[in-house]
Amino acid sequence: MVKLRLLPCLVAIMVSCSAASASCDPPERPWLPSDPADVRAYADLIREDFEGYISAVQDYFRCLDAERARAFSEAQEVSQDFGRFQSVVGH
Repeated sequence: MVKLRLLPCLVAIMVSCSAASASCDPPERPWLPSDPADVRAYADLIREDFEGYISAVQDYFRCLDAERARAFSEAQEVSQDFGRFQSVVGH
């Protein structure tokens, strides 16, 4: 009977670990040559790098917002669990 009661806890731990492993990685900052001649020569590639960065940083911000919301929700659940724990042990 005890083993069956542990199964939901183990599943919850595995789900939490997989959620925590999803991380928000910041995009790499685009490089801009210091030589104006190089900037002109590679203008199309540099423009693509900057546009890619702007798109990637927006995705990064969305990821951070989602992770913050997830962590906040989890913290509320943990707080409620702690309240139940304290009521069981009488402290």
